[in-house]
Parts: sequence; C-alpha cells; structure tokens
Amino acid sequence: MTVQIRPITEPEWPAFVRVDREAFNSSLPPELNDRMRELFELDRSLAAFDGDLIVGTTTVLSLTMTVPGGSLPVGGVSAVGVLPSHRRRGILTSLMTRQLADLHERGESVAALYASEAAIYGRYGYGRAADTLFFRIPTARSAFRGDAPVDPSLRVRLAEPAEARADLEKVFESVRTTRPGLYDRSDACWRLEVLADEEVYRRGAGPLRCVIVEDDDGPRGYALFRVKSGWTDHNLPDGEVLLNDLFATDPAAYALTWRTVLDRDLCVRLHAWGRPVDDPIVHLLAEPRQLNAGWLDDLWVRLVDVDQALAGRAYAAPVDLVIEVEDRVCPWNAGRFRLVASGGTGTAKASCERTGDPADVTLPVDALGAAYLGGRPLTAMGAAGLVTEHSEGALHALSTAMSWEPRPWAGLIF
Repeated sequence: MTVQIRPITEPEWPAFVRVDREAFNSSLPPELNDRMRELFELDRSLAAFDGDLIVGTTTVLSLTMTVPGGSLPVGGVSAVGVLPSHRRRGILTSLMTRQLADLHERGESVAALYASEAAIYGRYGYGRAADTLFFRIPTARSAFRGDAPVDPSLRVRLAEPAEARADLEKVFESVRTTRPGLYDRSDACWRLEVLADEEVYRRGAGPLRCVIVEDDDGPRGYALFRVKSGWTDHNLPDGEVLLNDLFATDPAAYALTWRTVLDRDLCVRLHAWGRPVDDPIVHLLAEPRQLNAGWLDDLWVRLVDVDQALAGRAYAAPVDLVIEVEDRVCPWNAGRFRLVASGGTGTAKASCERTGDPADVTLPVDALGAAYLGGRPLTAMGAAGLVTEHSEGALHALSTAMSWEPRPWAGLIF
C-alpha cells in the first residue's frame, strides 16, 4: 500500500480531526473542533493520505520543558492515530519516522509524549521517563501528621477559575522550572485545557472550582477541582472531590492547599490523578496507607539528537564516559559519544561529542530517553539485561550522574 505523508492544510483540518476522533473513540462534540484548532500547529501536523483520504495523523506541539539544570525546546507529540480500516499496514511507522526526521531537521533534540498504549512507542525509541501516582483518599482518614507545616499568615480564598487565571499562572510559573518534565502552558493551553469547563469535561461532576492559598504578598498555592455530589440511601453525604490541578510554592502553602480540598463539606473521598511519585502528600498523611495509591506511566521521552540532548542538561555527579548508542530508527544517533560533565545541581551543562574510543556502556536509545529527565535509574535497566556495561563501575557512574531531584513529572496530558 502506498500512502503520502505530508503536513495538512487548513481545509483538511476537519478530516484530520475526524481521524483522531475515530482512532481514540472520542465522544467530544464536533463544536469543540475550533477550540482544538487553537492548540495545533498545522505545519507540524502530519497526515497519511490514501489517495484523498486521511487515514493516519500525528502532530507536534512546540513546548519549552524543564530538564535537569534548565529548560529546552521539546517536541510534544500528540494526536497519533490510524483509522481502524488501515491498521497493520506500516502507516504508523511511516508517520513516526517522518516526524522524527522533521524534528531532527528543525534542531529539536528531544521529543516527548503521553502514550495511549504503553507497548507502542518503545519501538520508535521512546523510553518511559516519568511516572505518576493516583490517590483515592477517604477524607475521614486524611488527618495530617502533628508536625505538618503551618503558616498563620496564610488564608484561603475561593475564586472563579477563569477570573483567577493570573494568580494560577503566577504560582505555576514559580514551580515549573523546579521539576523536570513540567512545560510551559500557552494561553490556549490555559483557556482550553486547564480551565476547560464544558459539560463534556465534567463527566457527571459539577463545574470547575478553585481555591487559592495566599498571604498579603500574593498567591502561594492553588487547587482546581470538581465535586461529584452524592447521597446514600440513608441520606448521608457521599460526595467526591475530583482533583485536577494543585501547585504550591512552599511547604506550608502546599499543606494548606491539600487540607482545603480534603476538608470539603459533604465529601467522603478525594480522587487525585496524575500526581508526581514524590508528591509530599505521601509524607503528610498520618495514615499513608489511606492514600490508596496506584502507579502509572507519565511522560515518554525520545532523544532525537543524542549529542545535543545530553549536552543540554546538567548532571548530578561528575561523569566522563564513552557510551555507545543503538538506534535503528534514527541512524544519525547510532555510534559512540564521549559524555563529560562536572556534576552538581546547578545549571552547568555537559559536553557530548562523537568518538572512536572504546565504549564503557552500550545501550539502546529508548533507555537513554527513559533516564534523560533523571527519574529512571540505568542500573535497573542493566539488571534487566537491557544495558551492557563494558568498564567496571561505568553503568553506576552514568546512572548516578543522570539522576535528579525532584522526580520528573509533566502534570498535564498534551
């Protein structure tokens, strides 16, 4: 089967969306197409054409993402889908390889995505770089430790989410650069995703609600959430808080923001999804088993240009090693590179250049992507037989250097 892969034009946008909706079994109403259009860059939205019919799609969002020691332009891959009538014909592979070539030509050294199915993207060089937790907390068992931080200067303010956007942005921006994986939120992202409140997004719950924790100098924390009201047969409250977004700039503000959503009247449980694996709430609860936590994948990362990507981040410890990279999809990455970094948690970057010296470590490019944001130890991949060490201690040294605190997390699906 012959298909043409190319960027779409404006008149082809409705057909592009129809494929995306079919591939993801979407129930979003058609009138939201125009809103979706604001989030997409047409010149970065590829389609596979079988004649005049669009049968596969993918797009890239131009993001600025925090990485260890700084930030980088990152291609946020989204809307990857193929019509059910055209699967198992190599269309997805054609789309993904063309997209990676385009990223390479644009000089974007890193790509990232959220995977609809975890088994798909490893074969294109993406590694599971960040994880996420979800919590189902019974509010009656959510007491904090007695030494939880408290600041008497803080107060809680209820606000209309859209009207409070400036305060939300201030808090988010103060936090964004502190955690690898967090990315800039554009105007369209705030309006059409973070603050979206159409009925289709409520899924049986109430409108989007907002609390802000602040002092006389301004906001220090916020939470966006919905409440799903409910009552038992005995007329007892059975409501549920559905937490969408929560950020705070310091421990006391963080504790009070969580306390506010956990103490919501007439609600017996809180469901929070998409939280970082090192979320401080894990340590604040007096009964941490009451978190009822579950573990999922968050970001998947792909190094499009290994040398630029590895030179574009900082390292937690000194390192001077030769790594041999295996990459069947992007042949320009295959080969040996000498990685040199002084180490430390500042902004000092590294050097990474091709070399003919013998390799200390050999690894596939997806393993590098998984370790890139600092949350996935390479030593564990070595124990699984996925990474080969040629020089004693080299794998541990590389794994230690690439580790980072806090753990990576993006916090919002793109």
